[in-house]
Amino acid sequence: MILSRIWAAFIIIAITVAGYKCLSGDKQVFSQMLTGKSDDAYDTTYYNSNGTASPAWQTRLSEYGYAVADSIHPPTIFIADKQGFDAAKAAHPGLQVYTWSSIQSRLVKKSDGIIETCKSAVNISIGLIGIMALFMGFMSIAEKAGGINLLSRIIGPFFSKLFPELPPGHPAMGHMMMNFSANLLGLDNAATPFGLKAMESLQSINPDKDRASNAQIMFLCLHASGLTLIPVSIIAVRSALKAASPTDIFVPCMIATFAATLAAMLIVSFRQKINIFQPVILLWVGGLSAVIAALVLFLTSMNADGVRSFSGMLSNGLILLIFLLIVLGGLYKKINIFDAFVEGAKGGFEIAVRIIPYLVGMLVAISMLRTSGTFDVLIAGVKHLFTAMGTDTRFVDGLPTALIKPLSGSGARGMMVDTMKTFGPDSFAGRLSCILQGSSDTTFYVIAVYFGAVSVRDTRYAVGSMLLADLVGIITAIVLCYLFFGGTA
Repeated sequence: MILSRIWAAFIIIAITVAGYKCLSGDKQVFSQMLTGKSDDAYDTTYYNSNGTASPAWQTRLSEYGYAVADSIHPPTIFIADKQGFDAAKAAHPGLQVYTWSSIQSRLVKKSDGIIETCKSAVNISIGLIGIMALFMGFMSIAEKAGGINLLSRIIGPFFSKLFPELPPGHPAMGHMMMNFSANLLGLDNAATPFGLKAMESLQSINPDKDRASNAQIMFLCLHASGLTLIPVSIIAVRSALKAASPTDIFVPCMIATFAATLAAMLIVSFRQKINIFQPVILLWVGGLSAVIAALVLFLTSMNADGVRSFSGMLSNGLILLIFLLIVLGGLYKKINIFDAFVEGAKGGFEIAVRIIPYLVGMLVAISMLRTSGTFDVLIAGVKHLFTAMGTDTRFVDGLPTALIKPLSGSGARGMMVDTMKTFGPDSFAGRLSCILQGSSDTTFYVIAVYFGAVSVRDTRYAVGSMLLADLVGIITAIVLCYLFFGGTA
């Protein structure tokens, strides 16, 4: 029910904001919401010094990469970087000249509208089919060979405390462990099939098939907190954008995502009345903390290339090792491994198709929020609030990544890149956007895909718990950014 209300609220708010913008003079907002594309041009209007449109002026400015904002008096030239600042001042003494960061709120990057988003949702599901078939096939071999049961027995003492409703040695324990392991290594393609298999296993013992069980909520909240050891993709983007030290966000990312995961565990444990101070839980959490600390110390001694090389070798090597162990285990148990693979792969295809309606519904609502300008209104409001309070507002420029992350992983990634391009990869806002990107997962995407895969309609307190854990991750990320990079402009 809560998910239904949130979905309805997204649509109502988006259309209301768009209606207000239309009445205020934005005649394109409705068409952008319906048929807009992310590769459409920026909203840019060229004006001359007396405020009237001039094709000659437009040509003259565009040759230099300049743009003149129509909402500022007197008209103002904005330049893409500092290199053309002096030239612009000399060439146009009658106009104010600022750097590109000053215009980011006026030049708005387009987003996909409803039609394109529907296509994207289906494409995402189609793209999952092959990956799902592959990993679900190998999972089927592992189950028939007894590998999942073995993994369940190893982690049983810990999971039996955190998931008290699970029967001892239940296969769901192994599936969840595989999912958490893939997340730790940043293997999104592997984490999703393992997670969906875990949800299916948990659904098999769920007494009310339409209502999320306690175990399903705990699993998804831990999954959505996005605990990742090495933010490889973030480091790669920072390197591509010529950051002075692409790996300098590694430790803050690690701490922020770990804090979000602990928050998720504590929040759900409180709701489910689980005693998290049991020796087994403390031992496992303490052991994981020690492993993370050791990895941090090891990786901080490497340069960017070393981190990327090590993480790639570790992540990809472990996946191949798992495949090898599964096949060897199947051969040892003398099962028909190819038939087992095909049987599991068929299930992967069915799940990928089943989630399409849920994915379309959620992504369309998120698209409407973005294309209607609701995010822009929210960011402006937050900035004005903290300005009125007299506090530092540098963190607000990095917040769009945090606001979009629970709604869209690709959208948040694009916002992170845009923030680094606008302010610089080594700016405070640029670094903060990276830490925020690595501090949580895409909550509403996870809700739509994972609950949709098992047809659970009543998500109970799952959404609220996930968003609260996200908030902890966001606050932690902001605090860490000030601690590590507070002296950065």
